[in-house]
Amino acid sequence: MGVFSEGSHEQIVFCQDRASGLKAIIGIYSTALGPALGGTRFYPYASEEEALHDVLELSRGMAYKNALAGLDLGGGKAVIWGDPEQIKSEQLLRAYGRFVQSLNGRYYTACDVGTYTWDMDFVARETRFVTGRSVEHGGAGDSSILTAWGVFQGMRAAAEHRWGTPSLSGRRVGISGLGKVGKYLTGHLIEDGAEVVASDVSPKALQWAAKTYPQVSLVPDNAALITSDIDIYAPCALGFALNDETVPALKAQVIAGAANNQLAHPGVEKLLMDRGILYAPDYCVNSGGVIQVADEIEGFNFDRAKLRATKIYDTTKRILELADAEGISPATAADRLAEQRMSEVGRLRTIRL
Repeated sequence: MGVFSEGSHEQIVFCQDRASGLKAIIGIYSTALGPALGGTRFYPYASEEEALHDVLELSRGMAYKNALAGLDLGGGKAVIWGDPEQIKSEQLLRAYGRFVQSLNGRYYTACDVGTYTWDMDFVARETRFVTGRSVEHGGAGDSSILTAWGVFQGMRAAAEHRWGTPSLSGRRVGISGLGKVGKYLTGHLIEDGAEVVASDVSPKALQWAAKTYPQVSLVPDNAALITSDIDIYAPCALGFALNDETVPALKAQVIAGAANNQLAHPGVEKLLMDRGILYAPDYCVNSGGVIQVADEIEGFNFDRAKLRATKIYDTTKRILELADAEGISPATAADRLAEQRMSEVGRLRTIRL
């Protein structure tokens, strides 16, 4: 995807502070509905091109996610290029905050892969346009909590669409990734009576699962997971989990997970339809986290945010019903609903006040 390709991003900002080692890219896809909101991913990309590609894809996804979630916020994202275990520091995070502040409210940042609430506390020392801070500093805290809750609601809606009941009791769910979101999702599933199978590349995550939920079956890798006899597959790690190799191997009938950008390329959604696999679009079911941090902008109230995240169940049902009615994929149905809201509500900004 080129920066200046048709219908693409409003603004891309490259940020560098040599003293702290900061190399960051902020992508603003759309401000049609309001200031762009999206997290900061801190990751050791193989190249600058890979970092740019990720921020372009993720910021576009945030615009659609925020629109579908009913938020008056546009879509943006940021990436910090580097290994957070090696270079993350107060100096770097505050330098990054200065760059966010320079955009004067066009972009609100928050947590993502490699960043946490305490990191946002440092960023907030230099900018007003940050959310997802710690509870101690008046923030919404860990957004993984409502991300997992929303995925659980989307999964329930998909189960009802496929099997006629939203209960996951007796269903075998495969979770790929037991990180921030996966661990909370595991708890919701076990409480609902589901049988959980899981994989993770981190030995620490596997040790946590074995100790906390000994009833969870652990498999060595994602390849083993997708070929397991599971009813539902929940990708909860990095993107592009659904591709030309994994889709033919899947045994699950339903896909609903927290990872962003699960479809590796256009056309994967057709592969899923051809195999009769029901896909709950990722940016719909994983929007609980952005709902949580967006609520912080108003003055955070957990009960209000959780109620909004619970409505992911209704939104997922609406998408799946539209897909059936129109004979289109759920991914296409979700895009249509998001684009419709960006167009119809965004148009109101042309009315002069």
